[in-house]
Order: sequence, then structure tokens, then C-alpha cells
Amino acid sequence: MIPTALAAWLLACVAAVAHAGPTVATAGGRVEGTAAGGVNIFKGLPYAAAPVGALRWRAPQPAPAWQGTRDATRFGPACIQKRGPSLEGGGDVGPTSEHCLFINVWTPRAEPGAALPVMVWIHGGAFVIGSGSLPFTDGTVLARSGVVVVSFNYRLGPLGFVVHPALESEAATQPATANFGLQDQIAALRWVQRHIAAFGGDPNRVTIFGESAGAQSVLALMAAPPAHGLFQHAIAQSAYGLSSHTRDKARATGVKLADSLGLPGARASAKQLRAVPAERFAMLEDPKLTLAPSPVIGDAVLPRSLIATFRTGRQAKVPLVIGSNSDDASVATAFGIRGDAVIRQLGAGKLFVQQHYPDVTDDAELGRQVVRDAVFGTFARRIAALHAPRAPTWRYYFSRRPQNLVSTQPGVPHGGEIPVVFGTGDTCGCTAAPWTDADRAVSRHVTERWLTFAKTGQPDAADGPRWPRDGRLVGTVLEFSDMPTVQPEFMRDRLNLFISGGNLLDAVLR
Repeated sequence: MIPTALAAWLLACVAAVAHAGPTVATAGGRVEGTAAGGVNIFKGLPYAAAPVGALRWRAPQPAPAWQGTRDATRFGPACIQKRGPSLEGGGDVGPTSEHCLFINVWTPRAEPGAALPVMVWIHGGAFVIGSGSLPFTDGTVLARSGVVVVSFNYRLGPLGFVVHPALESEAATQPATANFGLQDQIAALRWVQRHIAAFGGDPNRVTIFGESAGAQSVLALMAAPPAHGLFQHAIAQSAYGLSSHTRDKARATGVKLADSLGLPGARASAKQLRAVPAERFAMLEDPKLTLAPSPVIGDAVLPRSLIATFRTGRQAKVPLVIGSNSDDASVATAFGIRGDAVIRQLGAGKLFVQQHYPDVTDDAELGRQVVRDAVFGTFARRIAALHAPRAPTWRYYFSRRPQNLVSTQPGVPHGGEIPVVFGTGDTCGCTAAPWTDADRAVSRHVTERWLTFAKTGQPDAADGPRWPRDGRLVGTVLEFSDMPTVQPEFMRDRLNLFISGGNLLDAVLR
């Protein structure tokens, strides 16, 4: 008869084996994740040291190593932000903390030498909200198709993007860093270079992709000299053509921020600023105390604007997919911007603009379409035209709404393509109506193109038309509607109108 103590020990061993998840030995230490849906998942891995105390508003530092096996079964907290649903409809981000620089990995083969393509997702949220752990960006479906998927958090709001005289004066090099959140993104990509092979990924086949502020981040990383060489392909979903901030504008905002925190404005010291509890930054109500939704021009990460960088050919020479949605203007509504108010701001210019929208008679609808085309469609076209001579470039327009929402949605809202790309419409709890078989078929088609692009640098699919490249002189779009359709010279006259007018709506939307 087995002694009671020995029996208990044996049962504990059996239970431990039964519940043991996949393990990976990283350079920082061993990690244990979970296996689900045919994929190995590792959550909440630190890719940099906690940016707290003396490390607040400093470049991300290496994460300390650990002894033993680290539990990687739970997401780390999101970065400090005002709580609420994400702009893309992805849900609440959950717990938040200043200690938030965590990365997540989904892999079909958690083994060195598998050398699978890697897709690194950069979340959106106007650089003030969001996280890498929202359900609609779960990487399981993509990973099951033979890629390693990575997501991560980066510093947001004033903790991620700030200029203040005290921080500038203490910087070892000038100009001082302003885009700490972009520095975090570069640190995450460096983590991928160092560690992803242990999870079955190929560090020489990395695709970065993101939506909204995540798409701005993709373009910023293409423009950032320190990020060059860290990725080979890029996908920008619904990037927007709003001007980045000058250092002077950012500095003035930083001084107002210090005032709002009860500090002596421009005379506040770096020590005083770092002593402010992190939660205070999440309680700020005035949107003018952040630099949302754009980064800052004039540091080592972003020396010049995106347009200036692409115009002079200084961006990374990587294949690019870029596009927008048929109702990207929904994000303007989320910020309280009404379409009819936009048209009123145009004044006499309304008559000139309306010539390009002959079938639209309602000012609210006209304003919605103008915002969509001027801020999103035009910017995608400008970036594509500037990048096409440097590297292969493809442009899309996403107009296909879920079958059960055709009668209630004016178009595909900002972020509406994300569950389609990730194949999460049945599981994310983020859709306004259940998916149909036709919706799932569209998702499989779009996902296949994104996956093939990550694997080969060409956004092909077994079914559907060949996707022609976009060009400087002839603009061509693949429209994702009920059937993917090639659209030569897509919205040419409208987009040329806004290109010639520059950032027509920038002042209106800020």
C-alpha cells in the first residue's frame, strides 16, 4: 500500500504534468505559456524594464533576467490611460499600470529552427488608449496558418509623448526624446530580433502591421532611422493625414500639463514631474493636455514629418500595403466631430468640394465622406505614390460590411476591418451582429492576403484577382467588397482635390 504522503506527492506530480504548458528558453529566462486552438500562447513577457521612477520619460531599458520559469499565461496590464472602450470597438483594456511594457506571442511551433514568418501587431487608439491584448486581435487564427504573431503595449498619452523644458535640459543628447512610445515600439522590435527564433520565428522575415495610430506607428517606424533593418514588410490600416506636432507645440502642451498637475509650469523640475502618481495622468479630462493623435517631429526617432521623409525617400525600403475603410470618419464622430459642422467650417469652399459628391445632398453625410476621403483616403494615396518608386506598394479600400449590418452601417467603421484580418469575428465579442458564412469567407480571403504578404512580400490569394501595385502616376486600389475588385484610378478626382489642398481638414479636426 502506498503511504499517504507518497500518494499525495505522486498526484501532485501527475497534476503538474497534466497542466504543464509549452515552455521556451529565452535569453532572459525560461517561460511557460498555454496551448489552445492548435497554437502555443505566451503572454505578458517583459520586453523592457518597467518605465517607472527614474526611468519615467527615459529610453526603454533592457528587462532584467529571472530565475526559474516565468508564468506566461496572463496578459500584462495595459499602459496608463483613461479607461473605456477602444476607439476601434475592441473593448475595455482591463487593468492598467505604468509597469506595462509587455509583449505577447502566438506560435504554431514553439521550437528554435522553425523559422516561421513573424507578424508584429501595433495597436491603435490615438496614442492615448489601447493595448496589445484586446480580444479582436487574438493571434490564434493567424498563427494556425503558419506565422508567429506578436503584440505588445507601449507608453501612451503624456507618459509616452511629451516635451517639457526640464526633460529637455537633462537629456544627454539634443534634441531630447519626445516620442517615448515610439522608442518602446523599437525596443519591442529589438526584442523580436533577439528572442523570436526561440519561439519558432524568423527574425529576418518580420512584418509590422497596425491600424489607426498603429498604422501611423508603422509609417513612423519606416521613417525612424533607429528602426531600419528591424522589419522587412509593412501594413498600414487606416493611417490618417493629420500633421505631427512641432517641438514648440509639444513643449507648450507639456507646460500646460505641468500646470494642470499642480506644478509650476515651465519651472517644474524633472524630479517633481516624475513624482506625480501615474494614475493622475489617467484622470486628465482636457484632451489638449495630450498630443493625441500624432507624434512629435524633431527627435532621433522622428527627425522630420512622415510626408517629408517619404517625399525625400528616406523611409525604409520595404514592401508596403496601405489602405482605408469606407466609414473611417466614424472615429471623428467618436471625438465629437459632426459632419455638418465640418461642412460649415469649409465656408464657401463647400460649393467647390460638393462638385465631387454630386449624389450627396445631406451636409452630415457630405461631411462624413469628406473627412473619410481627405484624412484617410488621400493620405493613403499620398504615401503610396511617394513610396511606390522606392519599394513595391499596394493600396486597398475596405467597403464590405457584415451581412447583418448592411442596413444599419453607412460603411465599414474605423477599425471594422480588424476582426476580419485576425479572423476573430466569432470570438471577440466586438461585432454588433453575428457573422454569417459569407462574412467568414471574406475574412478568410483578406487574412490569406495578409498572411501571404508576410510570407512572400506579395499580397496574393488563391481565389480572387491579382492585386496590381499602386504607382505614382496611376492609382490602383483593390476594393474589398462582396467580391474583391480591382479599381483603377479609384476616386482620382476627389483625392487629387484634397492632395492639391494639402491637409484641408487638419485645423478642423484638431
